[in-house]
Amino acid sequence: MEYIVFAIPVFFILILIEWVVDYRRKTNYCQLNDAITSLNIGVLSRINQVFRLLIPFTIYAFSLDYLALWQPDNSLIIWLMAFILYDFCYYWHHRYGHEINLLWAAHVVHHSSEEYNLTTALRQTSGSFLGFVFYLPLAVLGVPLEIFIAVASLNLLYQFWVHTRHINNLGWYEMIFVTPSNHRVHHAINQVYIDKNYGGVFILWDRLFGTFQAELENEPCLYGVRKPLASWNPVWANLQVYRQLFLDAWHAQRLRDKLLIWFKPTGWRPQDVAERFPLAKFDPQTFSKYQTQISGKVSSYIIVQQLLLLLATFSYLFYLPEMTILQQVLMGSCIILTTLCFGYLLANEALLVKLELARFSVVVCLLAISFALSVTMFVGILVASVAFLLFAYWALPKSKVENTQITGSV
Repeated sequence: MEYIVFAIPVFFILILIEWVVDYRRKTNYCQLNDAITSLNIGVLSRINQVFRLLIPFTIYAFSLDYLALWQPDNSLIIWLMAFILYDFCYYWHHRYGHEINLLWAAHVVHHSSEEYNLTTALRQTSGSFLGFVFYLPLAVLGVPLEIFIAVASLNLLYQFWVHTRHINNLGWYEMIFVTPSNHRVHHAINQVYIDKNYGGVFILWDRLFGTFQAELENEPCLYGVRKPLASWNPVWANLQVYRQLFLDAWHAQRLRDKLLIWFKPTGWRPQDVAERFPLAKFDPQTFSKYQTQISGKVSSYIIVQQLLLLLATFSYLFYLPEMTILQQVLMGSCIILTTLCFGYLLANEALLVKLELARFSVVVCLLAISFALSVTMFVGILVASVAFLLFAYWALPKSKVENTQITGSV
């Protein structure tokens, strides 16, 4: 997956370009709090993925050794076939990720943004543990592990650029490939667009299996999920649906329902649970975006902190092979804690100052333990952290949560 690590700087250059275009066109497609949350969800995903992929890759390698029907060479045709077959498997992984409760719980985080821009592409799950089974047929066909990892990375890289509203219909290209236009449909919650366009690179699979829907001029896309996240907390974004499934399973009276709920179609709930614990129905006429007001000074503080976090994350991923296990765990914990604190900062929670103080204290201590910092370096980092905290305390006014009303036919 080193392709992804080396592509990160390019991602941020393209995101910056999109923000400039958005500003010049005055389209307002990019919102700071939403973008920061998307970035932090992406950070969690990359940190988590380092450990989460160990078991799937081990199982793939085992399947390759004992189940492969043949051992192909490393030719160009094998790479092309692997790339196409991977996208075919991705289509079914993605489709079932929308159609089964347990898989949706992992995938929903990618759809939780109520905006649609390049940062949305980085909203990747930290909780996907079963998706690898969809790709085991490639091991049976003998696709080498290194080729599998490469085509998986290339597939994910391709999907980045389609998450934008600044590119319109691309003509003939729309017939074969996934594009910004047909992928906007996939992210929309309008009734006509629900559960459409699952392809990663090729839209041909959707045309073949009846899940294609073109973007309609008279039906503007509304983005998000029908049970809104309504939070900037990246950890909660990953846990929200899992929590609901767990509660429903806990409250279900029949053991059968406690087990089936995880594998039933998305949205299914046991009848007794639905009656005793009804959930709010989605109403397109009252659909609104979750938004919070923050001052310019606070925005500046967040941007500086976010840049430091991204630099730390990139360094972490780049130097990971050279770190000890202790360093990996402690520095990873620092990064995760920081993303969690940013969720509170974006909402301007009452506990912000206490939380930031706790974060700085924990981060400095963990770094000191992890890298055996000298007293001078330790004091320097601590002083800089307190200075940031004082700035935050001075800059933060009280703000309120607002909902930006956006209605449409859904």
